[in-house]
Amino acid sequence: MSASNMQSRVASVGRLLSVVAAFAAFVPGPGQAAAPGIVGSSFSLVASAGYTTQPDGALIYTWGYGCASPTGHTYAPAVFQSIGSCPTMQLPGPTLIVTEGTTVTVTLTNSLPTGAGNTSIVFTGIPTTASTGAGTAVGLLATEASPGGTVTYTLNTTGKAGTHAYYSGTQSDLQIEMGLYGALVVLPSTVPAGCVALGGLGGGGAEFRLAPSAYDHAATCYDREYLFQFGEIDPAIHQQAEAQIKAIGACPPGTNNTITGMPCPPAVLAVPTEPYHPRYYTINGRSMPDNMDADYAPNYPHQPYNGNPHMHPLDQVLIRVIGTGRWEHPFHEHANHVRILARDGNLMLSPTDPTRLAGLMMFTTDTLPGQSFDGIFYWSGKGLNWDIYGHTPTNTGNPNCMADANGYYTRASGAVIPVFNTAGALSNASTASKNYGEWCADHNHPLEANPVGQVGGGGPATLPDPLVATNGLWYNGTPYLGPDAVNRSRGPTPLPPGGALQNPPEESGIAFMWHSHNEREITTNDVFPGGMLMMMLVDPPVWYIDETL
Repeated sequence: MSASNMQSRVASVGRLLSVVAAFAAFVPGPGQAAAPGIVGSSFSLVASAGYTTQPDGALIYTWGYGCASPTGHTYAPAVFQSIGSCPTMQLPGPTLIVTEGTTVTVTLTNSLPTGAGNTSIVFTGIPTTASTGAGTAVGLLATEASPGGTVTYTLNTTGKAGTHAYYSGTQSDLQIEMGLYGALVVLPSTVPAGCVALGGLGGGGAEFRLAPSAYDHAATCYDREYLFQFGEIDPAIHQQAEAQIKAIGACPPGTNNTITGMPCPPAVLAVPTEPYHPRYYTINGRSMPDNMDADYAPNYPHQPYNGNPHMHPLDQVLIRVIGTGRWEHPFHEHANHVRILARDGNLMLSPTDPTRLAGLMMFTTDTLPGQSFDGIFYWSGKGLNWDIYGHTPTNTGNPNCMADANGYYTRASGAVIPVFNTAGALSNASTASKNYGEWCADHNHPLEANPVGQVGGGGPATLPDPLVATNGLWYNGTPYLGPDAVNRSRGPTPLPPGGALQNPPEESGIAFMWHSHNEREITTNDVFPGGMLMMMLVDPPVWYIDETL
């Protein structure tokens, strides 16, 4: 092996160890913000430059949209009013949350460095007009802001509920790659009847969602939501842009070179964007494991949004997804299919019955560059053929499991739905709420042949003793859901700190990996694991999913 190859191999191993160490050190929080952003009808954005980070320690020179002023914003969820931030450059740009039918204005100031030229914003699927005059220029796809100039876009959101992309319409092969993209979420103007009577937890009292429904349609009701923007980064493009910007700064146009005395050349970037070889893959501007840290975490000042979905059994979870960059991103949400509601804000309705949706059930969802979709995901445990709560007929306080018409234990069959107060405490800590949403056909069915602790025996599986098995921060020591089952399946000897013991004992969930099905996209600079990968956690019904952390 040559010295250069050996050096490269050692560097790769070092990156892998750093990623694994970061992943092992990650402690899953009690919940993460659903679709954080800023709310209103008038937004002042700026396009400027900064740096973003990757788990291997790389600093990536980046352009991004941000807020012209760090103050004066209304955040969603509201708790971010005190801890949120909107810098002058972020990746992706600020999520703009508006209400259908509202006239929305977005004012963009071009503060990109000298040489970047004009810039603009295209709002996909939204009728848009733009101001003209000083500081603006006619562009191919949108009215552009000249260097230092400002342009105001007026958006007509009537009939445009749903999830939409926004991105630069100027020299898009370079400017979108550099980070000029974001999301526009349009909430429906009316709430369809029936949205408060879902099969899931119905929002769980104080738990957060932007609206009761994704669209003005009864089939789009949901309990909680998450927004994911998938992107990729070719560091060679970013490095060339940075080098040319620095060269222009060292020899500003209109002046003479201090060494040669010759006039400085015109400030025009010439960054080749082909061939295209991305090395970093992001969800909401971060790669795994960084994307599982909290929203607005201070160690990511220009990457405020995370990717770490939580849900209860039967929660109807609205997934808002946008594909950015140049590649199609095939993404697999483990544990169930996703029912597609709409693409680019267009509901997929049956041609013969407009009350019914006609979207696909997708095992692996896909998004093309600039395309968005809204879909519903839920986890039920149906058909596992074992009791996910570890019940046995002899357990003290073993609740009944009375099946509703669909086979689940819900309020339709007498279960007490867990309700949380504004502080996140369970207001009705009854036995009947502990297994809300259970698939009753599996009630009392054992999983383990020879279990440790007080759970049912005689099942089909022989599992490792949780007292001797590796117990990491993601593993609660057992395959069961909820604190009662986890505590009863551990045996008499306490486990060392790890898993559910790192958090309050009520959060003893089951984790699933959500990741790109393009294998290259779950690496960080060609080292696995990383990239477009995150974890989804199914939490027990008695656990309050705090969407503000």
